[in-house]
Amino acid sequence: MSSGYIPASLQRRVRERAGDRCEYCGLAQAHQEATFHVDHVVPRRDGGPTTFGNLALACVSCSLRKGAKSTATDPDTAVAAALFDPRRHAWGEHFIMTSDFVIVGRTPTGRATAHLLCLNRALAIAIRREEAGRDR
Repeated sequence: MSSGYIPASLQRRVRERAGDRCEYCGLAQAHQEATFHVDHVVPRRDGGPTTFGNLALACVSCSLRKGAKSTATDPDTAVAAALFDPRRHAWGEHFIMTSDFVIVGRTPTGRATAHLLCLNRALAIAIRREEAGRDR
Protein backbone atom coordinates (compact mmCIF):
# COMPACT_ATOMS: atom_id res chain seq x y z
CA MET A 1 0.00 0.00 0.00
CA SER A 2 1.81 3.15 -1.13
CA SER A 3 -0.92 5.67 -1.88
CA GLY A 4 -1.70 8.62 0.35
CA TYR A 5 -5.11 7.19 1.21
CA ILE A 6 -5.11 5.61 4.67
CA PRO A 7 -7.94 3.13 5.25
CA ALA A 8 -10.02 3.67 8.40
CA SER A 9 -8.94 0.29 9.80
CA LEU A 10 -5.27 1.28 9.49
CA GLN A 11 -5.94 4.69 11.04
CA ARG A 12 -7.63 2.94 14.00
CA ARG A 13 -4.60 0.69 14.52
CA VAL A 14 -2.27 3.72 14.49
CA ARG A 15 -4.47 5.55 17.02
CA GLU A 16 -4.61 2.48 19.27
CA ARG A 17 -0.84 1.98 19.15
CA ALA A 18 -0.33 5.65 20.07
CA GLY A 19 -2.86 5.49 22.88
CA ASP A 20 -4.65 8.44 21.24
CA ARG A 21 -1.66 10.70 21.98
CA CYS A 22 0.51 12.70 19.62
CA GLU A 23 3.67 10.67 19.16
CA TYR A 24 5.75 13.84 18.88
CA CYS A 25 4.57 16.18 21.67
CA GLY A 26 2.57 13.74 23.78
CA LEU A 27 -0.73 15.65 23.88
CA ALA A 28 -3.86 13.53 24.23
CA GLN A 29 -6.62 13.60 21.62
CA ALA A 30 -9.17 13.78 24.47
CA HIS A 31 -10.40 17.32 25.12
CA GLN A 32 -8.97 18.58 21.79
CA GLU A 33 -11.33 20.05 19.23
CA ALA A 34 -9.33 19.10 16.13
CA THR A 35 -8.92 15.46 15.18
CA PHE A 36 -5.30 14.33 15.19
CA HIS A 37 -3.70 13.35 11.88
CA VAL A 38 -2.20 10.04 10.88
CA ASP A 39 1.22 11.17 9.65
CA HIS A 40 3.74 9.54 7.33
CA VAL A 41 6.93 9.43 9.40
CA VAL A 42 9.06 9.12 6.28
CA PRO A 43 7.24 11.47 3.90
CA ARG A 44 5.60 9.99 0.84
CA ARG A 45 7.66 12.30 -1.39
CA ASP A 46 10.78 10.60 0.02
CA GLY A 47 9.37 7.15 -0.72
CA GLY A 48 7.69 6.60 2.64
CA PRO A 49 4.98 3.97 2.27
CA THR A 50 1.46 4.13 3.63
CA THR A 51 2.01 1.20 6.00
CA PHE A 52 1.51 0.65 9.72
CA GLY A 53 5.28 0.78 10.22
CA ASN A 54 5.56 4.26 8.67
CA LEU A 55 2.58 5.97 10.26
CA ALA A 56 2.35 7.94 13.50
CA LEU A 57 -0.41 9.82 15.26
CA ALA A 58 0.27 13.57 15.32
CA CYS A 59 -1.67 16.47 16.76
CA VAL A 60 -2.65 19.01 14.15
CA SER A 61 0.07 21.44 15.24
CA CYS A 62 2.88 18.87 15.02
CA SER A 63 1.54 17.41 11.77
CA LEU A 64 1.32 20.76 10.01
CA ARG A 65 4.73 21.91 11.22
CA LYS A 66 6.39 18.62 10.25
CA GLY A 67 4.73 18.44 6.85
CA ALA A 68 6.85 16.44 4.42
CA LYS A 69 10.10 17.09 6.28
CA SER A 70 12.46 14.43 7.59
CA THR A 71 15.26 16.76 8.75
CA ALA A 72 15.55 20.11 10.47
CA THR A 73 18.31 22.30 11.86
CA ASP A 74 19.59 21.64 15.37
CA PRO A 75 19.35 25.14 16.92
CA ASP A 76 22.45 24.51 19.07
CA THR A 77 24.80 23.53 16.25
CA ALA A 78 23.09 24.90 13.10
CA VAL A 79 23.63 21.45 11.53
CA ALA A 80 20.85 19.45 9.89
CA ALA A 81 19.58 16.52 11.95
CA ALA A 82 17.06 13.78 11.31
CA LEU A 83 13.66 14.41 12.88
CA PHE A 84 12.41 12.16 15.67
CA ASP A 85 10.98 8.94 14.24
CA PRO A 86 8.48 7.39 16.65
CA ARG A 87 8.83 4.04 14.87
CA ARG A 88 12.62 3.83 15.26
CA HIS A 89 13.49 6.06 18.20
CA ALA A 90 12.66 5.96 21.89
CA TRP A 91 11.16 9.29 23.03
CA GLY A 92 13.18 9.27 26.25
CA GLU A 93 16.47 8.98 24.39
CA HIS A 94 15.86 12.25 22.56
CA PHE A 95 13.72 14.29 24.96
CA ILE A 96 13.09 14.96 28.62
CA MET A 97 10.12 16.74 30.13
CA THR A 98 10.91 19.19 32.91
CA SER A 99 8.78 19.62 36.02
CA ASP A 100 7.23 22.70 34.40
CA PHE A 101 6.15 20.62 31.33
CA VAL A 102 8.80 21.94 28.93
CA ILE A 103 10.18 19.36 26.48
CA VAL A 104 13.96 19.62 26.16
CA GLY A 105 15.83 17.98 23.28
CA ARG A 106 18.74 15.88 24.55
CA THR A 107 20.23 15.06 21.14
CA PRO A 108 20.54 16.83 17.79
CA THR A 109 17.42 14.93 16.68
CA GLY A 110 15.54 15.95 19.83
CA ARG A 111 16.57 19.59 19.61
CA ALA A 112 15.80 19.85 15.88
CA THR A 113 12.41 18.21 16.34
CA ALA A 114 11.49 20.31 19.40
CA HIS A 115 12.45 23.47 17.54
CA LEU A 116 10.74 22.65 14.23
CA LEU A 117 7.52 21.41 15.83
CA CYS A 118 7.46 24.20 18.46
CA LEU A 119 6.90 21.58 21.15
CA ASN A 120 7.08 24.27 23.83
CA ARG A 121 4.52 26.67 22.46
CA ALA A 122 2.60 28.22 25.35
CA LEU A 123 -0.64 26.39 24.56
CA ALA A 124 1.06 22.98 24.45
CA ILE A 125 2.70 23.58 27.83
CA ALA A 126 -0.64 24.68 29.28
CA ILE A 127 -2.36 21.57 27.93
CA ARG A 128 0.37 19.27 29.32
CA ARG A 129 0.01 20.98 32.70
CA GLU A 130 -3.79 20.57 32.61
CA GLU A 131 -3.49 16.88 31.58
CA ALA A 132 -1.10 16.23 34.45
CA GLY A 133 -3.59 17.80 36.85
CA ARG A 134 -6.32 15.46 35.59
CA ASP A 135 -4.10 12.41 36.07
CA ARG A 136 -3.60 13.10 39.77
